Amino acid sequence: MPIDFLKQKLQRKESGTQYRTIFQVLHLDLYLLFGILALVIFGFFILYSASNQNLSMLLQGVLHIGLAAIIMFVFAQIPPYFYERWSTWVFWSGSFLLLVVLAIGKIGGGARRWLNLGGLHLQPSEIMKIAIPMMLACYLSHKELPPRLKNVLMCLLIIMAPALLTIKEPDLGTGILLILAGFGVLFLAGIQWRYIIGALLGLGALTPILWHFMHKYQKQRILIFLNPERDPLNTGYHIIQSKIAIGSGGFLGKGWLHGTQSHLSFLPAHATDFIFAVCGEEFGFVGGLFLLLIYLYITGCCFRVAYQAQDTYARLLAGGLSLMFFMSVFVNMGMVVGILPVVGVPLPLISYGGSSMITLMATFGILMSIQCHRKLIGN
Repeated sequence: MPIDFLKQKLQRKESGTQYRTIFQVLHLDLYLLFGILALVIFGFFILYSASNQNLSMLLQGVLHIGLAAIIMFVFAQIPPYFYERWSTWVFWSGSFLLLVVLAIGKIGGGARRWLNLGGLHLQPSEIMKIAIPMMLACYLSHKELPPRLKNVLMCLLIIMAPALLTIKEPDLGTGILLILAGFGVLFLAGIQWRYIIGALLGLGALTPILWHFMHKYQKQRILIFLNPERDPLNTGYHIIQSKIAIGSGGFLGKGWLHGTQSHLSFLPAHATDFIFAVCGEEFGFVGGLFLLLIYLYITGCCFRVAYQAQDTYARLLAGGLSLMFFMSVFVNMGMVVGILPVVGVPLPLISYGGSSMITLMATFGILMSIQCHRKLIGN
């Protein structure tokens, strides 16, 4: 009897081990995957209501997330050292495509941001969200850290060249995210505070020049951010209606499918950039807090990957991608509640759209690759 009991216990232990390691074989991080699934499920509820119960849009969103999930899985299978080898190639290819966009790109909404490849619309600036952290991590991993001044200047060139091309399209929101992602890698590399202070002072000195080269609508967005009531029926309409939607939700919200600002078409872009306002109106403060906690959980999982990375390249890349994800959430929520100017940044995995979702899931795939291959090496 004791021998039979030990055999059964051993068999259960072996089967449990096989269950745990199947995710390592698939190179999927369970903690991060759980957060992504929770966010996607909650996001479908919000999108269904924000689209005025449009099943066609919801099914299109399911197709987007399905394609993005496949891409995440594929990226997770690629060992991190391949990303290091491909960093330079990906960066220069993305930069070249940015130049092509400015020359022959497809115009939509007053901006030239897409390349028309048959039935596929490619947005090269989305590629650069990954390419810039990859290039910076590759460059800095072969240099002495913290980086010296000449290396910092080279990193600034790597960051600013594609960012300025993106802003030129014009796409100010994505350009700002590219800059933030790049500076995030520099910050994690241990850049000295005197360089950071010097960069901020230089940016302040260049503000009048930058203002001169900004498009008229970009200037209006900044002025409206400072005083939305100066043009409540035109440029200030978005942010005013967004605040009304969030404020009317109160603590518990009006209930799912019972929002008035979006369903009565008072709130513009309620299925894309301003979808967080729909969440605030229908689910209230509790729903907004719940969504924020999911984002913080995913961000924590991402930074955990960076913390546990086994080499400098993987650590800097994972940290830079984690910061980019967090800043995307922060910028979108900040502009919707009125603490940041409106710059047209979608809410990750919630807003309707394909390009940004695919880029984001590819980012998660890279993070899973870094984490799961680290475990395999560690074993």
